[in-house]
Amino acid sequence: MHHIYHTEGIILSSKNYGEAGKYYSILTRDLGLVNASAQGVRKISSKLRFILQDFSYIKVDLIRGKDFWRVTSASKTNELEDISKNPISFEIFSNISRLLKRLLAGEYPNEILFDDLLMGLRFLEKSKSQSESENIEVIIVLRILNNLGYIGGNELLKNITKSPFEEDLIFEAGRSRMKILSEINKALHETHL
Repeated sequence: MHHIYHTEGIILSSKNYGEAGKYYSILTRDLGLVNASAQGVRKISSKLRFILQDFSYIKVDLIRGKDFWRVTSASKTNELEDISKNPISFEIFSNISRLLKRLLAGEYPNEILFDDLLMGLRFLEKSKSQSESENIEVIIVLRILNNLGYIGGNELLKNITKSPFEEDLIFEAGRSRMKILSEINKALHETHL
């Protein structure tokens, strides 16, 4: 008998396989980054077809297979549904998804990273301007890198990585944007990924 894991996840990407299946990269709260398959999900009759969409935030049930996880069921959380309707937010979310897939080495639970990402995406979804969206992106990326141990003890950066995600933080990130971007680029260069 297989154990079913119930968790929340953000679908970072997907690709088709076979006649009607898909492989998904899902950042989960409890399991870390998992690669999961869903058979028959591209069929018109599939109930999961509209739930398992790229960049969606879902509740998902998974079973560990030999090589891949398998999605057994999923449901919408009704959050982050408008993020893909705004081209700027959608592009930022896409970039963050690619970064996470590049930096995360498989299944390693990291609830703090997941919660930080989710909070940042909630702000991104409600963003009113391109500059605000870009400031939110900088904060999310900085927090991802900090959470994974790539950012040092700079006092300004420590404030941005540890403070609650709110309007004041977005404003502060805008004021220090060039310095933050410099630190992000330095950290990404040092990852060699």
